[in-house]
Amino acid sequence: MGNEITRERIVATEKLIRPHIRRTPVIEVDGADFGLGASAICFKLELMQHSGSFKTRGAFANLLMRRVPSVGVVAASGGSHGVAVAYAAARLGVPARIFVPSICSPAKIARIRNYRAEFVVVGERYADALAASQSFAGQSGALPIHAFDQTETLFGQGTLGLELEGQVSDLDTLLVPVGGGGLIGGIAAWFERKVRVVAVEPEASPTMYRALTAGRPVDAEAGGVAAESLAPQRIGELVFPIARECVDRVVLVSDDAIRSSQRLLWDVIRVVAEPGGAAAFAALLSGRYRTEKCERVGVVVSGGNTVAVDFDR
Repeated sequence: MGNEITRERIVATEKLIRPHIRRTPVIEVDGADFGLGASAICFKLELMQHSGSFKTRGAFANLLMRRVPSVGVVAASGGSHGVAVAYAAARLGVPARIFVPSICSPAKIARIRNYRAEFVVVGERYADALAASQSFAGQSGALPIHAFDQTETLFGQGTLGLELEGQVSDLDTLLVPVGGGGLIGGIAAWFERKVRVVAVEPEASPTMYRALTAGRPVDAEAGGVAAESLAPQRIGELVFPIARECVDRVVLVSDDAIRSSQRLLWDVIRVVAEPGGAAAFAALLSGRYRTEKCERVGVVVSGGNTVAVDFDR
């Protein structure tokens, strides 16, 4: 793939972080329960991970694989990455400062505070928080932990693919939500096209779609109902070559489809997912991704830092 995100490195990372992460469950549900026909859908319930998302994997990978200065670490986040870094830092006794934009949900801010990390609200979007975190890192010497454009982050997120392959060995297709691309980059690097990996993005923040169309990472719109978790403005430079080589396609979904996905995940399997966590399933519900006969489909559901009342926002 022309990069260092290899299966061997992902295996080594998994061994290192395994004592600190959960092996999250897979639930197989008849598609007919959602009005989608008889084929089974395998949901990887990564929202049951520590801190509510897959980002805990990348957070621990960074803290355990890189030299952390006494001043600690700093991260910018729409919310979930900040929660994950705060959690991992608390578990390992490392000081952490988290920069978040004003769109960060109260649920995520509360969790960051509960893990006793310092947090600063700055600007309206992830890009504003990222700039502030970079400035702080330069002034303080704190170790920056990037949400997606960092090799250790990709190693960590790739462990979800490794784990899922051990749980469900016969998947044909895996639908993965995309913001900056750290999760799909790690997963796609792991599967190396042995599974059809499909990126799912909100229409209001099509970062990977814009990049693949332009032939390079470019700025995209950064809005919509899932903006706090899936709208970083552009995908990572490290992610792009993996996506170009190993991602089958990009599917765009509407905000209404994401809201419907949230409601049905709750109604049918009693899973409370934030908008970003429900985005991948929205591709199936809306028909933007249509399965072939006997196709075995998996869906990553990651992002549980929300409450039920958010469904009607």
